Amino acid sequence: MQRIKTALTELLGIDHPILLAPMGSAAGGKLAAAVTQAGGLGIIGSGYADREAVARELTAAGNTRVGVGFILWALDQRPEVLDVALAAKPPVIMLSFGDPAPYAGAIKAAGSKLICQVQTLEAARQAVQAGADILIAQGRDAGGHAGTTRGTMGFVPAVVDLAGAIPVVAAGGIADGRGLAAALALGAAGVLMGTRFTAAKESLFDEVLKQGVIDAGGDDTEQTRVFDIVRGAGWPERFPGRAVKNAFLDKWRDREGELQTVWREEEKAYAASAPADLSTRVLWTGEGVDLVHEVLPAIEIVERIVAEAISVLERGARLLAR
Repeated sequence: MQRIKTALTELLGIDHPILLAPMGSAAGGKLAAAVTQAGGLGIIGSGYADREAVARELTAAGNTRVGVGFILWALDQRPEVLDVALAAKPPVIMLSFGDPAPYAGAIKAAGSKLICQVQTLEAARQAVQAGADILIAQGRDAGGHAGTTRGTMGFVPAVVDLAGAIPVVAAGGIADGRGLAAALALGAAGVLMGTRFTAAKESLFDEVLKQGVIDAGGDDTEQTRVFDIVRGAGWPERFPGRAVKNAFLDKWRDREGELQTVWREEEKAYAASAPADLSTRVLWTGEGVDLVHEVLPAIEIVERIVAEAISVLERGARLLAR
């Protein structure tokens, strides 16, 4: 099939400028390997710098070339887990939600590229100073955790202007080839995608969660801290998570302070609920969820996105040529 050649594909030696977001609940070794085999690059989620999860999912990826992503504030608590990832000689390590500088030297010394995901221009400057090889410009449109201030459309070109020769990848609300084409038009060298791949055949999501993604729409999503509070997760307030609205969120919306005082009691009830109970349990999705209509193998998702992006770009070129 046709390819889209960019600074990202050249730097990483991949066929298509598509990266798998390292979602701890969905991006296991099987999915990451499938995205790589499709011509993109899969990145395994490490959860909260979980040693067992990293080792297990790297094993699940087999000999396929995949990266590993870390939540920085969690890695700060368990820095030794980075060594587990680096021992596998991954092509990339992706760091998000904190200061990448303490880990940049070890990552580069191991021969991995350093990818830094950022949500503000100040964070982008910090990542550049730390020696990032690739920047992910993540808008608040994204599923799961993100910043609160910048939308993808305005944020991506601002990071491109700041980054200079460093390739920038767009993230947030991108779920089809039109999103890839738009990101390229904004000056990005590729896209990082999460929500679309949660409904991939190889995703760690169970069938109930995958169907929940298919059934949801972007208007059904909301950024919130409620699910982090009830689960006792240590997410900083500036990084809420975008999830599908449900009865539990409706109950505690705008009552985060109260929830924090009773979270241990509520956590027991939350944990006792059935994993398939989406009226209680969290379902992380981005605003691009409107565009997810079926469960497909990762290779088919990648090929459809690339083909559609090429069609969009060629149509635009024909219009310009008139």
